[in-house]
Amino acid sequence: MSGPTTAPTSKKPYFGMTGTKLNIWLTVSCTTAMALFGYDQGVFGGIIVTDSFLSQMGHPDSGLQGTIVSLYDIGCFAGAILTTVFSERYGRRKWLIAGVIIMSIGAILQTSAFTVAHMIVARLITGIGNGMNTSIAPVWQSETAKASLRGKLIVFSMIMNIAGFSLSNWMTYGFSFVKGSVSWRFPIAFQLVFSIILLATVPWLPESPRWLIAHGREEEGAQVLADLEGEGATVKSLKIQAQRMEILEAVRIEQEQSPSWGQILHGQTGNTGKVKRLLLGMGTQWMQQLVGINVTSYYLPLVLQNSVGLSNNMSRLLAGCNSVSYLVFSFIGLLLIERAGRRKMMMWGAAGQAVCYACISGLLSQVDGLTARGKSFGAAATSFFFLYYVFFGICWQGVPWLYPVEINSLSMRSKGAALATGSNWISNYIVVQITPTGIQNLGWRFYLIWFAFNAAFVPLVWLFYPETSNRHLEDIDSLYRENQGLVFVLKNKEAYQTERPQRLIDAEEKRDNELTRRSPALKGEDEIEQAEYSI
Repeated sequence: MSGPTTAPTSKKPYFGMTGTKLNIWLTVSCTTAMALFGYDQGVFGGIIVTDSFLSQMGHPDSGLQGTIVSLYDIGCFAGAILTTVFSERYGRRKWLIAGVIIMSIGAILQTSAFTVAHMIVARLITGIGNGMNTSIAPVWQSETAKASLRGKLIVFSMIMNIAGFSLSNWMTYGFSFVKGSVSWRFPIAFQLVFSIILLATVPWLPESPRWLIAHGREEEGAQVLADLEGEGATVKSLKIQAQRMEILEAVRIEQEQSPSWGQILHGQTGNTGKVKRLLLGMGTQWMQQLVGINVTSYYLPLVLQNSVGLSNNMSRLLAGCNSVSYLVFSFIGLLLIERAGRRKMMMWGAAGQAVCYACISGLLSQVDGLTARGKSFGAAATSFFFLYYVFFGICWQGVPWLYPVEINSLSMRSKGAALATGSNWISNYIVVQITPTGIQNLGWRFYLIWFAFNAAFVPLVWLFYPETSNRHLEDIDSLYRENQGLVFVLKNKEAYQTERPQRLIDAEEKRDNELTRRSPALKGEDEIEQAEYSI
């Protein structure tokens, strides 16, 4: 006689993880994607001056070298545009997986390249994948994070971007002492380590609950909200039902008012709010490039050699040390992002960066590279380059990637983030192209351009940019629905205050009480579930 059979136990999703543990793994995936971005952006700066690489590529002239490097940015722009057009159809998670696969193919092609044409194609493919990743990862991160943690998590992702950038600097510097093609092939191939981590984590993690609910998969979206909340929460919990209703209301309004691309581009009546928000999100990415970060990120060794007069080895070493300083100070942004808010971070950062570039210009005008006095001015200018990275790392590294996600409406969120990322890559490409010529022809006056941009951005943010910290993503929708003509934020205290408006907190409490009144049994059931969980 056979014994009693046991009913098969259904396999729990996410390996049984919920709440904090599940959020940690989501953060691991999103931060790995941004670390890969930083590594891939920085690795070629050290490779392009490696003797073995130059020999393999037939010693390309400076113009061709610039083309090999900069076409990566064009690929990134193409990936961002593809995200704008197609990602909403497939979801955040699947699109990120596709981007990682494409980027991995590009990395393999770069590693195996033997000709310039081969390398250019590989760089373009890698850029397309990275453009897809950097457009969608912040959206996925923000839509799965709690409002109180969203800003910190996005900033932490960008800190990992700096870590990837720093790693690439030291990787190429270390391998510069190795002979043969391994000196440049291994640093390129190392990108695949990040890809392996992503392909091992992203497929089993949850899709964005906001995307699920917006696409008619309400029960699945509510379950993801419960899983992310943890602590015994279920789809019947009051908090989860309140979040679900909030998202459904935002979806309903968006479906009724969602414009076509033609309407948005023509700024037709009823869609001007979306156009404003789209431009504000794109503006943060434009400003990030125009504050002058890639003048130094791509070319700091060149700047230190040509403008300051340091040796090649010392310039490379200082660039590596600067990347570590940049990484360390960027952690301060985690402490300030919610406390100070997005507006103050951008204004303080731009003001500090303006002072740095003004001092750099003044000091470099006195550098002659021959006398002790001239060299001392060069050393002082170098210290202000380091200080510039302190301001940028704290204030400007993370906010421009977070703001487009927060400011855009649900139906425009992935499109808006992708367009903002696309504008970042085009601006990046322009700055990278003009910098060598600018340094050569204008000398110390070239840095006055970036002083002027930073100085202009302080009043620009103060006048036009709403605060998004300590808000639910749906709060921003409410702000623009109720203030159709909102342009100058100083006219509306709720638009610029750091704290979440009290009336929105009261409305949320009222909605929770209404849920309890309509279904009094639900509260008791919820309390029982919480008690069982605590036991």
